[in-house]
Amino acid sequence: MNLSIKPPISALTNQPDANVILARIAERHSCREFDGTEISRDEIGAIIEDGLQAPSSCNHQNWHFVAVTDLEMKKRARAISGGNHHFEFCSVLIYLCFQKGWTHDKFSIVQSVAGACYHMMLSAHLRGYATIWNAGIGDTRQIAEMLGIPPTFEIQGALCIGRPKPTAPDMKAPRRPKGEVWSVNAFKRPVRATYPAKPAAAYPFFKISNARNPFAEWRPQVWGWDRIADFRGYAVWAKSPIAGVYRSRRQGETTAAELSFLPKVGTGARVVDVMPWGGTHTTELANALPGDVRLGVADLAVGNLIFTQERLRHEGVRQPVDALLMDGPKLPLPDNSVDTITLFQVLEHTPEPERLLDEVARVLKPGGSAVITVRNKFSLYGWNYFRSLTREQVPNQGPFVPLAARNVRAIVTARFAIEREAGISLGKDGDGKIVEGALRHVARVTAMRVSKTA
Repeated sequence: MNLSIKPPISALTNQPDANVILARIAERHSCREFDGTEISRDEIGAIIEDGLQAPSSCNHQNWHFVAVTDLEMKKRARAISGGNHHFEFCSVLIYLCFQKGWTHDKFSIVQSVAGACYHMMLSAHLRGYATIWNAGIGDTRQIAEMLGIPPTFEIQGALCIGRPKPTAPDMKAPRRPKGEVWSVNAFKRPVRATYPAKPAAAYPFFKISNARNPFAEWRPQVWGWDRIADFRGYAVWAKSPIAGVYRSRRQGETTAAELSFLPKVGTGARVVDVMPWGGTHTTELANALPGDVRLGVADLAVGNLIFTQERLRHEGVRQPVDALLMDGPKLPLPDNSVDTITLFQVLEHTPEPERLLDEVARVLKPGGSAVITVRNKFSLYGWNYFRSLTREQVPNQGPFVPLAARNVRAIVTARFAIEREAGISLGKDGDGKIVEGALRHVARVTAMRVSKTA
């Protein structure tokens, strides 16, 4: 028996060839819209075998990959995941597993599987396929039962591979500027890209999770405008700009109620939506306006503006939309230039609500209107926020703290005349029922239409 080991393959000596390959690799981007066409079992096997060339901790190779091609099983995987529709429509869904008990220190076995997963993604990309890696896969016990995975193996995530639909967003999420997330010989990172945590003597890793993070800092005043802008510019890309999916939990039925506060908007008017997240409710705003209205979106981050415009395009909004980059609370608009401004559940996300309202007052035309909605501190929702929600990690929409409805009314009336005021939803989960009278001050959302009088 010949036990000799093959010599290593020589490194690429032709630098231009290496640059071509690296540039091709850098084009890989995540896809959530697949056309469902089949990939042969041989090619699936070849992609997985390519992944096995990745290093593994102590070379144990204690990983295992279960490829799912059966349509009914993919539908089941989608249901278990809680709504990852791409699980159903990809060509192959590969569950990433490792055997528990070996090389757990510093998550070395987890790093091993991650390396193999990315190697598979590059293999698929170079073969002309699209991919997306998913950590949010749902109840792993149900997955294990479906696939017969023994309890000694952990299911770490899933990899989707397939051909993208012609309508799939063909864009890569932005990467940070050169040198921002790496340094030499010492840790150096811009303050804006270092998100705050509550002061503590230590931050034990296993005490922190998405569902329970005792160090999560939810107060926008601690974050400041620059860090909120940074967060919004990158976090929004956790969801693809695909039509009809990935709505924020703060929207839902509430959006229709918020839009009912819009004034009558004349033809040719200028309307600006301030600090939306991802463009879903901006789409509904656009659909509620006359077709010749000049619509603008103002946000703190270029990345969020790009994402929102792409979402609007996929949602079928044909009218041009102005992208307006804010500088902190400052709106990049002339005085007395806008007919209507919408701030749907925005003030609670800002470090300085009063300064933003000052800007709204500055840019509105005399007689112009603003629709302002805010999640209410003194409501069932507010009670749940402080009792439960703030135990979690800050969501991708950014840090926020509900504001007291009466306090919001005070800072609004100091600048505008209130034309209509009501609450939306007495529950904590966001139905769209409008609440009039005294109960409006204990509704989940306080809503106002205001006008500029001078």
